[in-house]
Amino acid sequence: MVSRVIPVQSFDLVLFGATGDLARRKILPSLFHRFQIGQFSDDCRIIGTSRSEMDRHGFQEMVADAIRTYGQPGETSDDEIAAFVDLLHYTAVNARGDNGWQALGDLLRDDAIRAFYLSVGPSLFPDIAGRLRSTGIATPDSRIVLEKPFGHDLASAQALNAALRANFEEHQIYRIDHYLGKETVQNLMALRFANSLFEPLWNSSHIDHVQITVAESIDVKGRGEYYDKSGAMRDMVQNHLMQLLCLTAMEPPARFTPNAVRDEKVKVIEALNPVAPDQIARGQYRGPEGDSYREHAGNPASTTESFIAMKVEVANWRWAGTPFYLRTGKCLRARESEIAVFFRDPPHNIFAEDTGTGGIKGNVLVIRLQPDEGITLRTTIKDPGPGGMRLTGANLDMTFADSLPEAGRPQDAYERLIMDVIRGNQTLFMRGDEVEAAWAWADPIIAGWTDHSNDTPQPYDPGSSGPEDALLLMHRDNRRWRGIGS
Repeated sequence: MVSRVIPVQSFDLVLFGATGDLARRKILPSLFHRFQIGQFSDDCRIIGTSRSEMDRHGFQEMVADAIRTYGQPGETSDDEIAAFVDLLHYTAVNARGDNGWQALGDLLRDDAIRAFYLSVGPSLFPDIAGRLRSTGIATPDSRIVLEKPFGHDLASAQALNAALRANFEEHQIYRIDHYLGKETVQNLMALRFANSLFEPLWNSSHIDHVQITVAESIDVKGRGEYYDKSGAMRDMVQNHLMQLLCLTAMEPPARFTPNAVRDEKVKVIEALNPVAPDQIARGQYRGPEGDSYREHAGNPASTTESFIAMKVEVANWRWAGTPFYLRTGKCLRARESEIAVFFRDPPHNIFAEDTGTGGIKGNVLVIRLQPDEGITLRTTIKDPGPGGMRLTGANLDMTFADSLPEAGRPQDAYERLIMDVIRGNQTLFMRGDEVEAAWAWADPIIAGWTDHSNDTPQPYDPGSSGPEDALLLMHRDNRRWRGIGS
């Protein structure tokens, strides 16, 4: 049975950059889906702003078209769309000038939650935050939501944090990472801390290693100029993969509250050892003419990585001797994100070697984030049928769509996170010191290859699993990556 939906408090959500690609593809369709299931109270409002001159009707038409294009197929009706766009307002605002701020302030209500979603480039964050405060539009109870990238390095992240904290308190700032809104990521915490089965084994005595993979099949075409200034390390490892690592490795918090959870995540980042250059593999996809990274990036001499893999060690009692292998890249064989926890082999094999291929292997717990969210545990069982004791592998599989069909359509990560902003729940958002700690760890790694002009990424074929160096990274430790797309 689907749980009863409780409407959130009345809110005015101001969406800066409301005509941009992210707003149309993700944010506005996500808000519509929450409206569809009855999570909005009757007087909730969404106020779009951007530099574009547009009247309210034009904005409503734009949003209706975005919902039809990017919403869930077959789950929208014209009546629902019409009811939703009736909540929409629009006013043009110059983020770096004076125009439009008075009109925006006049639209807002004193008795509703005020949330400001900055779906704009990070260079505009300080300007918008400052004007929200100086114009009196931001109140002590307002919330401000910021998209990544949150800084380009430690110095820029610190400067951005300082600019935000000059205008908002930390409890008002929501640094969004959509990976934390995924159902399976939250289920990782439930799996560990709500079940006595796994947590006693969640340490180096029982876990051989952990693999965290975020593979993307798409290339960088269309956003190559941005990506070439960032690369896989800045774009994915420092934020998305770091968050998955923290949730996998963190100690149990004293309670499930925002600061208790984030305190433990920061401890993980601060416990990370520096990563030596020989524990890193960098790659850049090189396809036939017209399909190579350098052509997509518009930079024929680019040394920016479109793939990175690394061996990371958490220097504490729980994880001493258990490495975490991280990898992410563009133009790979399949779109796939997962956390794979490899348990150690049984200490003694009582079965003959001919009962199975190579005897008993350790269990593997796989937490799948995409494309099909779910959890799988690989076990060893007797091969059914006559012929004596023959061993084989079998999966205990919980694909959420199959196991919990009554839960209905899975929420998009943005749906959950935006509603958490309205509720004032920061558990799934990054704290300022967490962001800075991640950059403090990442900066020396990036400097390690940028200081050497001859350290160029290894080429790999589009549609492959990455460069040879990534395979060697595991083979040196007598381990193998799980296959991408297998």
